[in-house]
Amino acid sequence: MIESHLGRIAGELNLPNRQVLNTFNLLEEGATIPFIARYRKEATGSLDEVQIESIQKAITKYKDLDKRKESILKSIEEQGKLTEDLKKSIDNCFDPLMLEDIYLPYKRKRKTKGSVAKEKGLEPLAQVLFLQKHDDVERLAEEYITEDVKDIEEALEGARHIMSEWINEDQEVRNKVRFAFEKYATVKSKVARGKDEEGAKYRDYFDFEERLNKIPSHRLLAIRRGEEEGFLRVIIAPDEEQTINKLERFVCREDTQAADEVFEALEDAYKRLLSPSIETEFRNLSKDKADEEAIEVFTENLRQLLLSAPLGQKSVLGLDPGYRTGCKLVVLSSNGDLVENTTIYPHPPQNQSRESLSTIDHLVNKHKVAAIAVGNGTASRETMDMLKSSHMAGQVEIFLVNESGASIYSASAIAREEFPDQDVTVRGAVSIGRRLMDPLAELVKIDPKSIGVGQYQHDVNQSKLKSSLERVVESCVNQVGININTASKHLLTYVSGLGPTLAQNIVDYRSENGDFISRAALKKVPRMGAKAFEQCAGFLRVIAGKNPLDNTGVHPERYDLVKQIAEDNGCKVKDLITDADKRKHIDLSNYVTEEVGMPTLKDILKELEKPGLDPRGKAQPFEFAKGINKISDLNIGMILPGIVTNITNFGAFVDVGVKQDGLVHISEMADKFIENPNEVVKLQQKVQVKVTEVDIKRNRIQLSIKQAN
Repeated sequence: MIESHLGRIAGELNLPNRQVLNTFNLLEEGATIPFIARYRKEATGSLDEVQIESIQKAITKYKDLDKRKESILKSIEEQGKLTEDLKKSIDNCFDPLMLEDIYLPYKRKRKTKGSVAKEKGLEPLAQVLFLQKHDDVERLAEEYITEDVKDIEEALEGARHIMSEWINEDQEVRNKVRFAFEKYATVKSKVARGKDEEGAKYRDYFDFEERLNKIPSHRLLAIRRGEEEGFLRVIIAPDEEQTINKLERFVCREDTQAADEVFEALEDAYKRLLSPSIETEFRNLSKDKADEEAIEVFTENLRQLLLSAPLGQKSVLGLDPGYRTGCKLVVLSSNGDLVENTTIYPHPPQNQSRESLSTIDHLVNKHKVAAIAVGNGTASRETMDMLKSSHMAGQVEIFLVNESGASIYSASAIAREEFPDQDVTVRGAVSIGRRLMDPLAELVKIDPKSIGVGQYQHDVNQSKLKSSLERVVESCVNQVGININTASKHLLTYVSGLGPTLAQNIVDYRSENGDFISRAALKKVPRMGAKAFEQCAGFLRVIAGKNPLDNTGVHPERYDLVKQIAEDNGCKVKDLITDADKRKHIDLSNYVTEEVGMPTLKDILKELEKPGLDPRGKAQPFEFAKGINKISDLNIGMILPGIVTNITNFGAFVDVGVKQDGLVHISEMADKFIENPNEVVKLQQKVQVKVTEVDIKRNRIQLSIKQAN
C-alpha cells in the first residue's frame, strides 16, 4: 500500500509527515495541483505547486516500485525459490536498481555460456575453484572430462564462465562497479569511420573526453544525438584496469592457482557482463538527468513566454511580413474576432510601399485599430522600418511579435475549425495579432515543442516532456485566471478540474444561453459536477457580473465568509473591494477557524485589493537599432538593444534585429559567477548587448551583457 511509503517520501523531500499525508489524500480525492496550492493551504502547510508535484511524482515512483516487487515475488515463487529471507529482502528494498540486483540470479535467462557449462556438469568444479584453496587446478579439472567436456582447458573454461556469472550476480560486486562508474566514469566520443565531413557539425566531439559526473546536460545530449545519427562512437566507463584491480582485492582472497582462475573469471565478468550492464544503467541514469535539466529549461522558458505581458482587449492589426508573396494583413476586434483581411506588397519585387501604407492607414482608421503586431520572420525589419518612418508611428503602437509556431497553428485542425474559410496565411496573421493581445490564450493552441524555446527538446524523453509542459501550461492558465465569457475551449481545457469535454460544454452552453452572469451559473453546464465546479470555479472570472467576487480569485466556498466580514464592518462586499480604508480595519484573527486559517484569509484580502488585475502587466513596444538589418551590418564593439528569445543552461540567445540570434554565453552575463542564466535574464526581456564576435561564414554572433554595462 502506498500509504506505507508516505513517511519515506516526507523524509526524502524534507517535509513534515502531516503535510505529505494531507496532500496525498487531496490528490487521491481528485484535487488538482493548482487547486491544492491555491485553496488548501491549511491542509498542506502552504506547500507550493513544485512541492506538491514532487509529492505526486514520489507517490507514482513508489506505486511503480510496489508493482515491480509484486511481479518479482510472483516470478520467484513460481520457480519454487522464494524463501522468507528473500521475501524480506525484496519487501525492504526501496531502490529500483538494488531490487533488480536481488532478482538477477532468479531472472529467466536465455542460454548463456554459464548455463551451458552447468548442463555439462561443471558447476561442482566451479564451486571448488571459487573457494580458492587449491593449487593443482588441472588435477581437479581432469575429474570432469566427459563426452561433453573433451579436455582440461574446456573444463576450466566452463567453470570460469559459471564463476563469471556468479560474480556478475553478486550485489556487492555490482555496487562496487557502480561506485567506480559514479566517481570515475568518463564520456569518450570519437568520430565514426569515414564520417569526418558528413558529421562536421559534431567536430567538437570527434576526439572528446569528460568526466560523466561533470558533463553538462546540453553537451551529453549533443553527443548522444551524434551517436544516434551515426557520426560518433561513444563509450561511458571508468578506467578498466583500475576498476578490475579494485575488484580483485575484493573477489580474489588467496594466492593460489584456483585464485588465478577466479581472477580470469573476474576479468571476463567485468568485460563481458558487468561493464556493459552498468554502462547501460549509467547511460540511462545520465540521460534521465540530462533530460530533467533540459525539460526544466524548456518548462521555465515556456512559463515565461506564456506569462508574457498582453496588450489586452483592444482592436489589433496583425501583419505577417513577406517579400514576393506580400504581407498578409488582418484586423481583429477587441475580442480577437477576424474583421477584415487583405494583402499588401511593400517590398521587392513589387515595391508598393506608398500604396501599402495607404491601405494600412485606411484599416487603422476604419476599425479604430489601437496597435499593429508585426511577425518577426521574413521581411520583419523592413516592415517595421516602413511603419516607424510613416505618420503611423505616432498614431498607433507598433509591436514586433515572436511568430514561432504560427505556421504550425495555421495548418492545424484547431485553426481549420476556427477559420474554415480562410487559408493558412490569414490564419498565421491572426495568430500573430492574437499573440500580442493575449500570448497565453493563443500559445495554448500550439504544441509547446513548436514554440522555439528550450534546448534539445526533440532528444529528451517525450512522455516526460509532454507531461511537464502540460503541467506548466495548466499552472500558467490558473495563475492568470480566465475570463469565462471570452476563453476558447482550448484555453478552458487547461483550467483546473475541466478538460476537453467540459471545456466544449462550457463553450456550447455560452453559445446557446449567452454570457455567464455568475460563477454559480457554471453548475448548469452539462456534466459539471460538484467536484469539477469546486476545482475550476476559483480560476474562472466573470467580468462585470452581479457578484463582484466573481471577478476575483476568491473561491465561491468562501463567499459567505467575505459577506460576514463585510457585515461585521458595516458595509457591503463591493465596499471592501473599492474602499482600502475599510480593508485596513479588518482584524483577520477574528475569522480564523479549524478549516480557514490565516493563509487563506490573507489570500482573500489580497484578492479584494485587486479584482480582475492581470498579473502579467502590459505589453510594451520595442525598437531595434536603426540601420542594423543583417549580420554584415554588425561590427565588434557595437552596443545594441536586443530582446531575449531563448534561454539555455549555457547562456541566452538575443535578437538584435539581424534575422540571426546572437549567443550571450553564461560567462558574459554578469561580473559575478552565476549558475543559471535565469538569475540575470528572462525570456522577452529587453537588454543592452555588446557585439564581441561576428562569424558571417558560420552565421554566428557572440554577444556580451556584462561588457555592454
